[in-house]
Amino acid sequence: MDDLTKKLQATVDWLRGEYSGIRTGQAAPGFLDNIKVDNYGVKVPINQVGSVGIENARTLRVAPWDTDSISAIERAIIDADLGVGVVTDSSGLRITFPELTGERREQLLKLAKQKLEEARVRVRNGRDEVMKSIDSRIKAKETGEDEGRRERDNVQKHIDEANKKLETLFVEKEKEISQ
Repeated sequence: MDDLTKKLQATVDWLRGEYSGIRTGQAAPGFLDNIKVDNYGVKVPINQVGSVGIENARTLRVAPWDTDSISAIERAIIDADLGVGVVTDSSGLRITFPELTGERREQLLKLAKQKLEEARVRVRNGRDEVMKSIDSRIKAKETGEDEGRRERDNVQKHIDEANKKLETLFVEKEKEISQ
């Protein structure tokens, strides 16, 4: 059961991370977390080559610790094709977020729904694994029918809780996109 709980929490954390990467027109430092920068031949997350901060509602400021890495950071952001503007200056980079159009909001909402469905599939697969394990133990007479039923009910309770968390994350993201 602990294994299932860990898998379910990992799925919730995964969806939260995926949603942090979906741009909603407002600047958020977590938006750049998945971008890897080529730093002296090693791909590292952007927050390991400089600080990422919010300059205003639609602008992030990346201040690299080594000014030689400005071009590598710029290249990584451009290659990520995030739909943002990148401007370099003497102290780092400025990432600007354009206003979201209605069409873009629809695309982002569709993407959020896809990520939610991926998370639900992960939860279902975890449930199926545990249910098969319970069934095989019952079949092998290692566990009684009543105990198996209680275990199944307990597993389903955990699955329902995880699905509620996933749905809550989706509703929050939906509101964020619609603003």
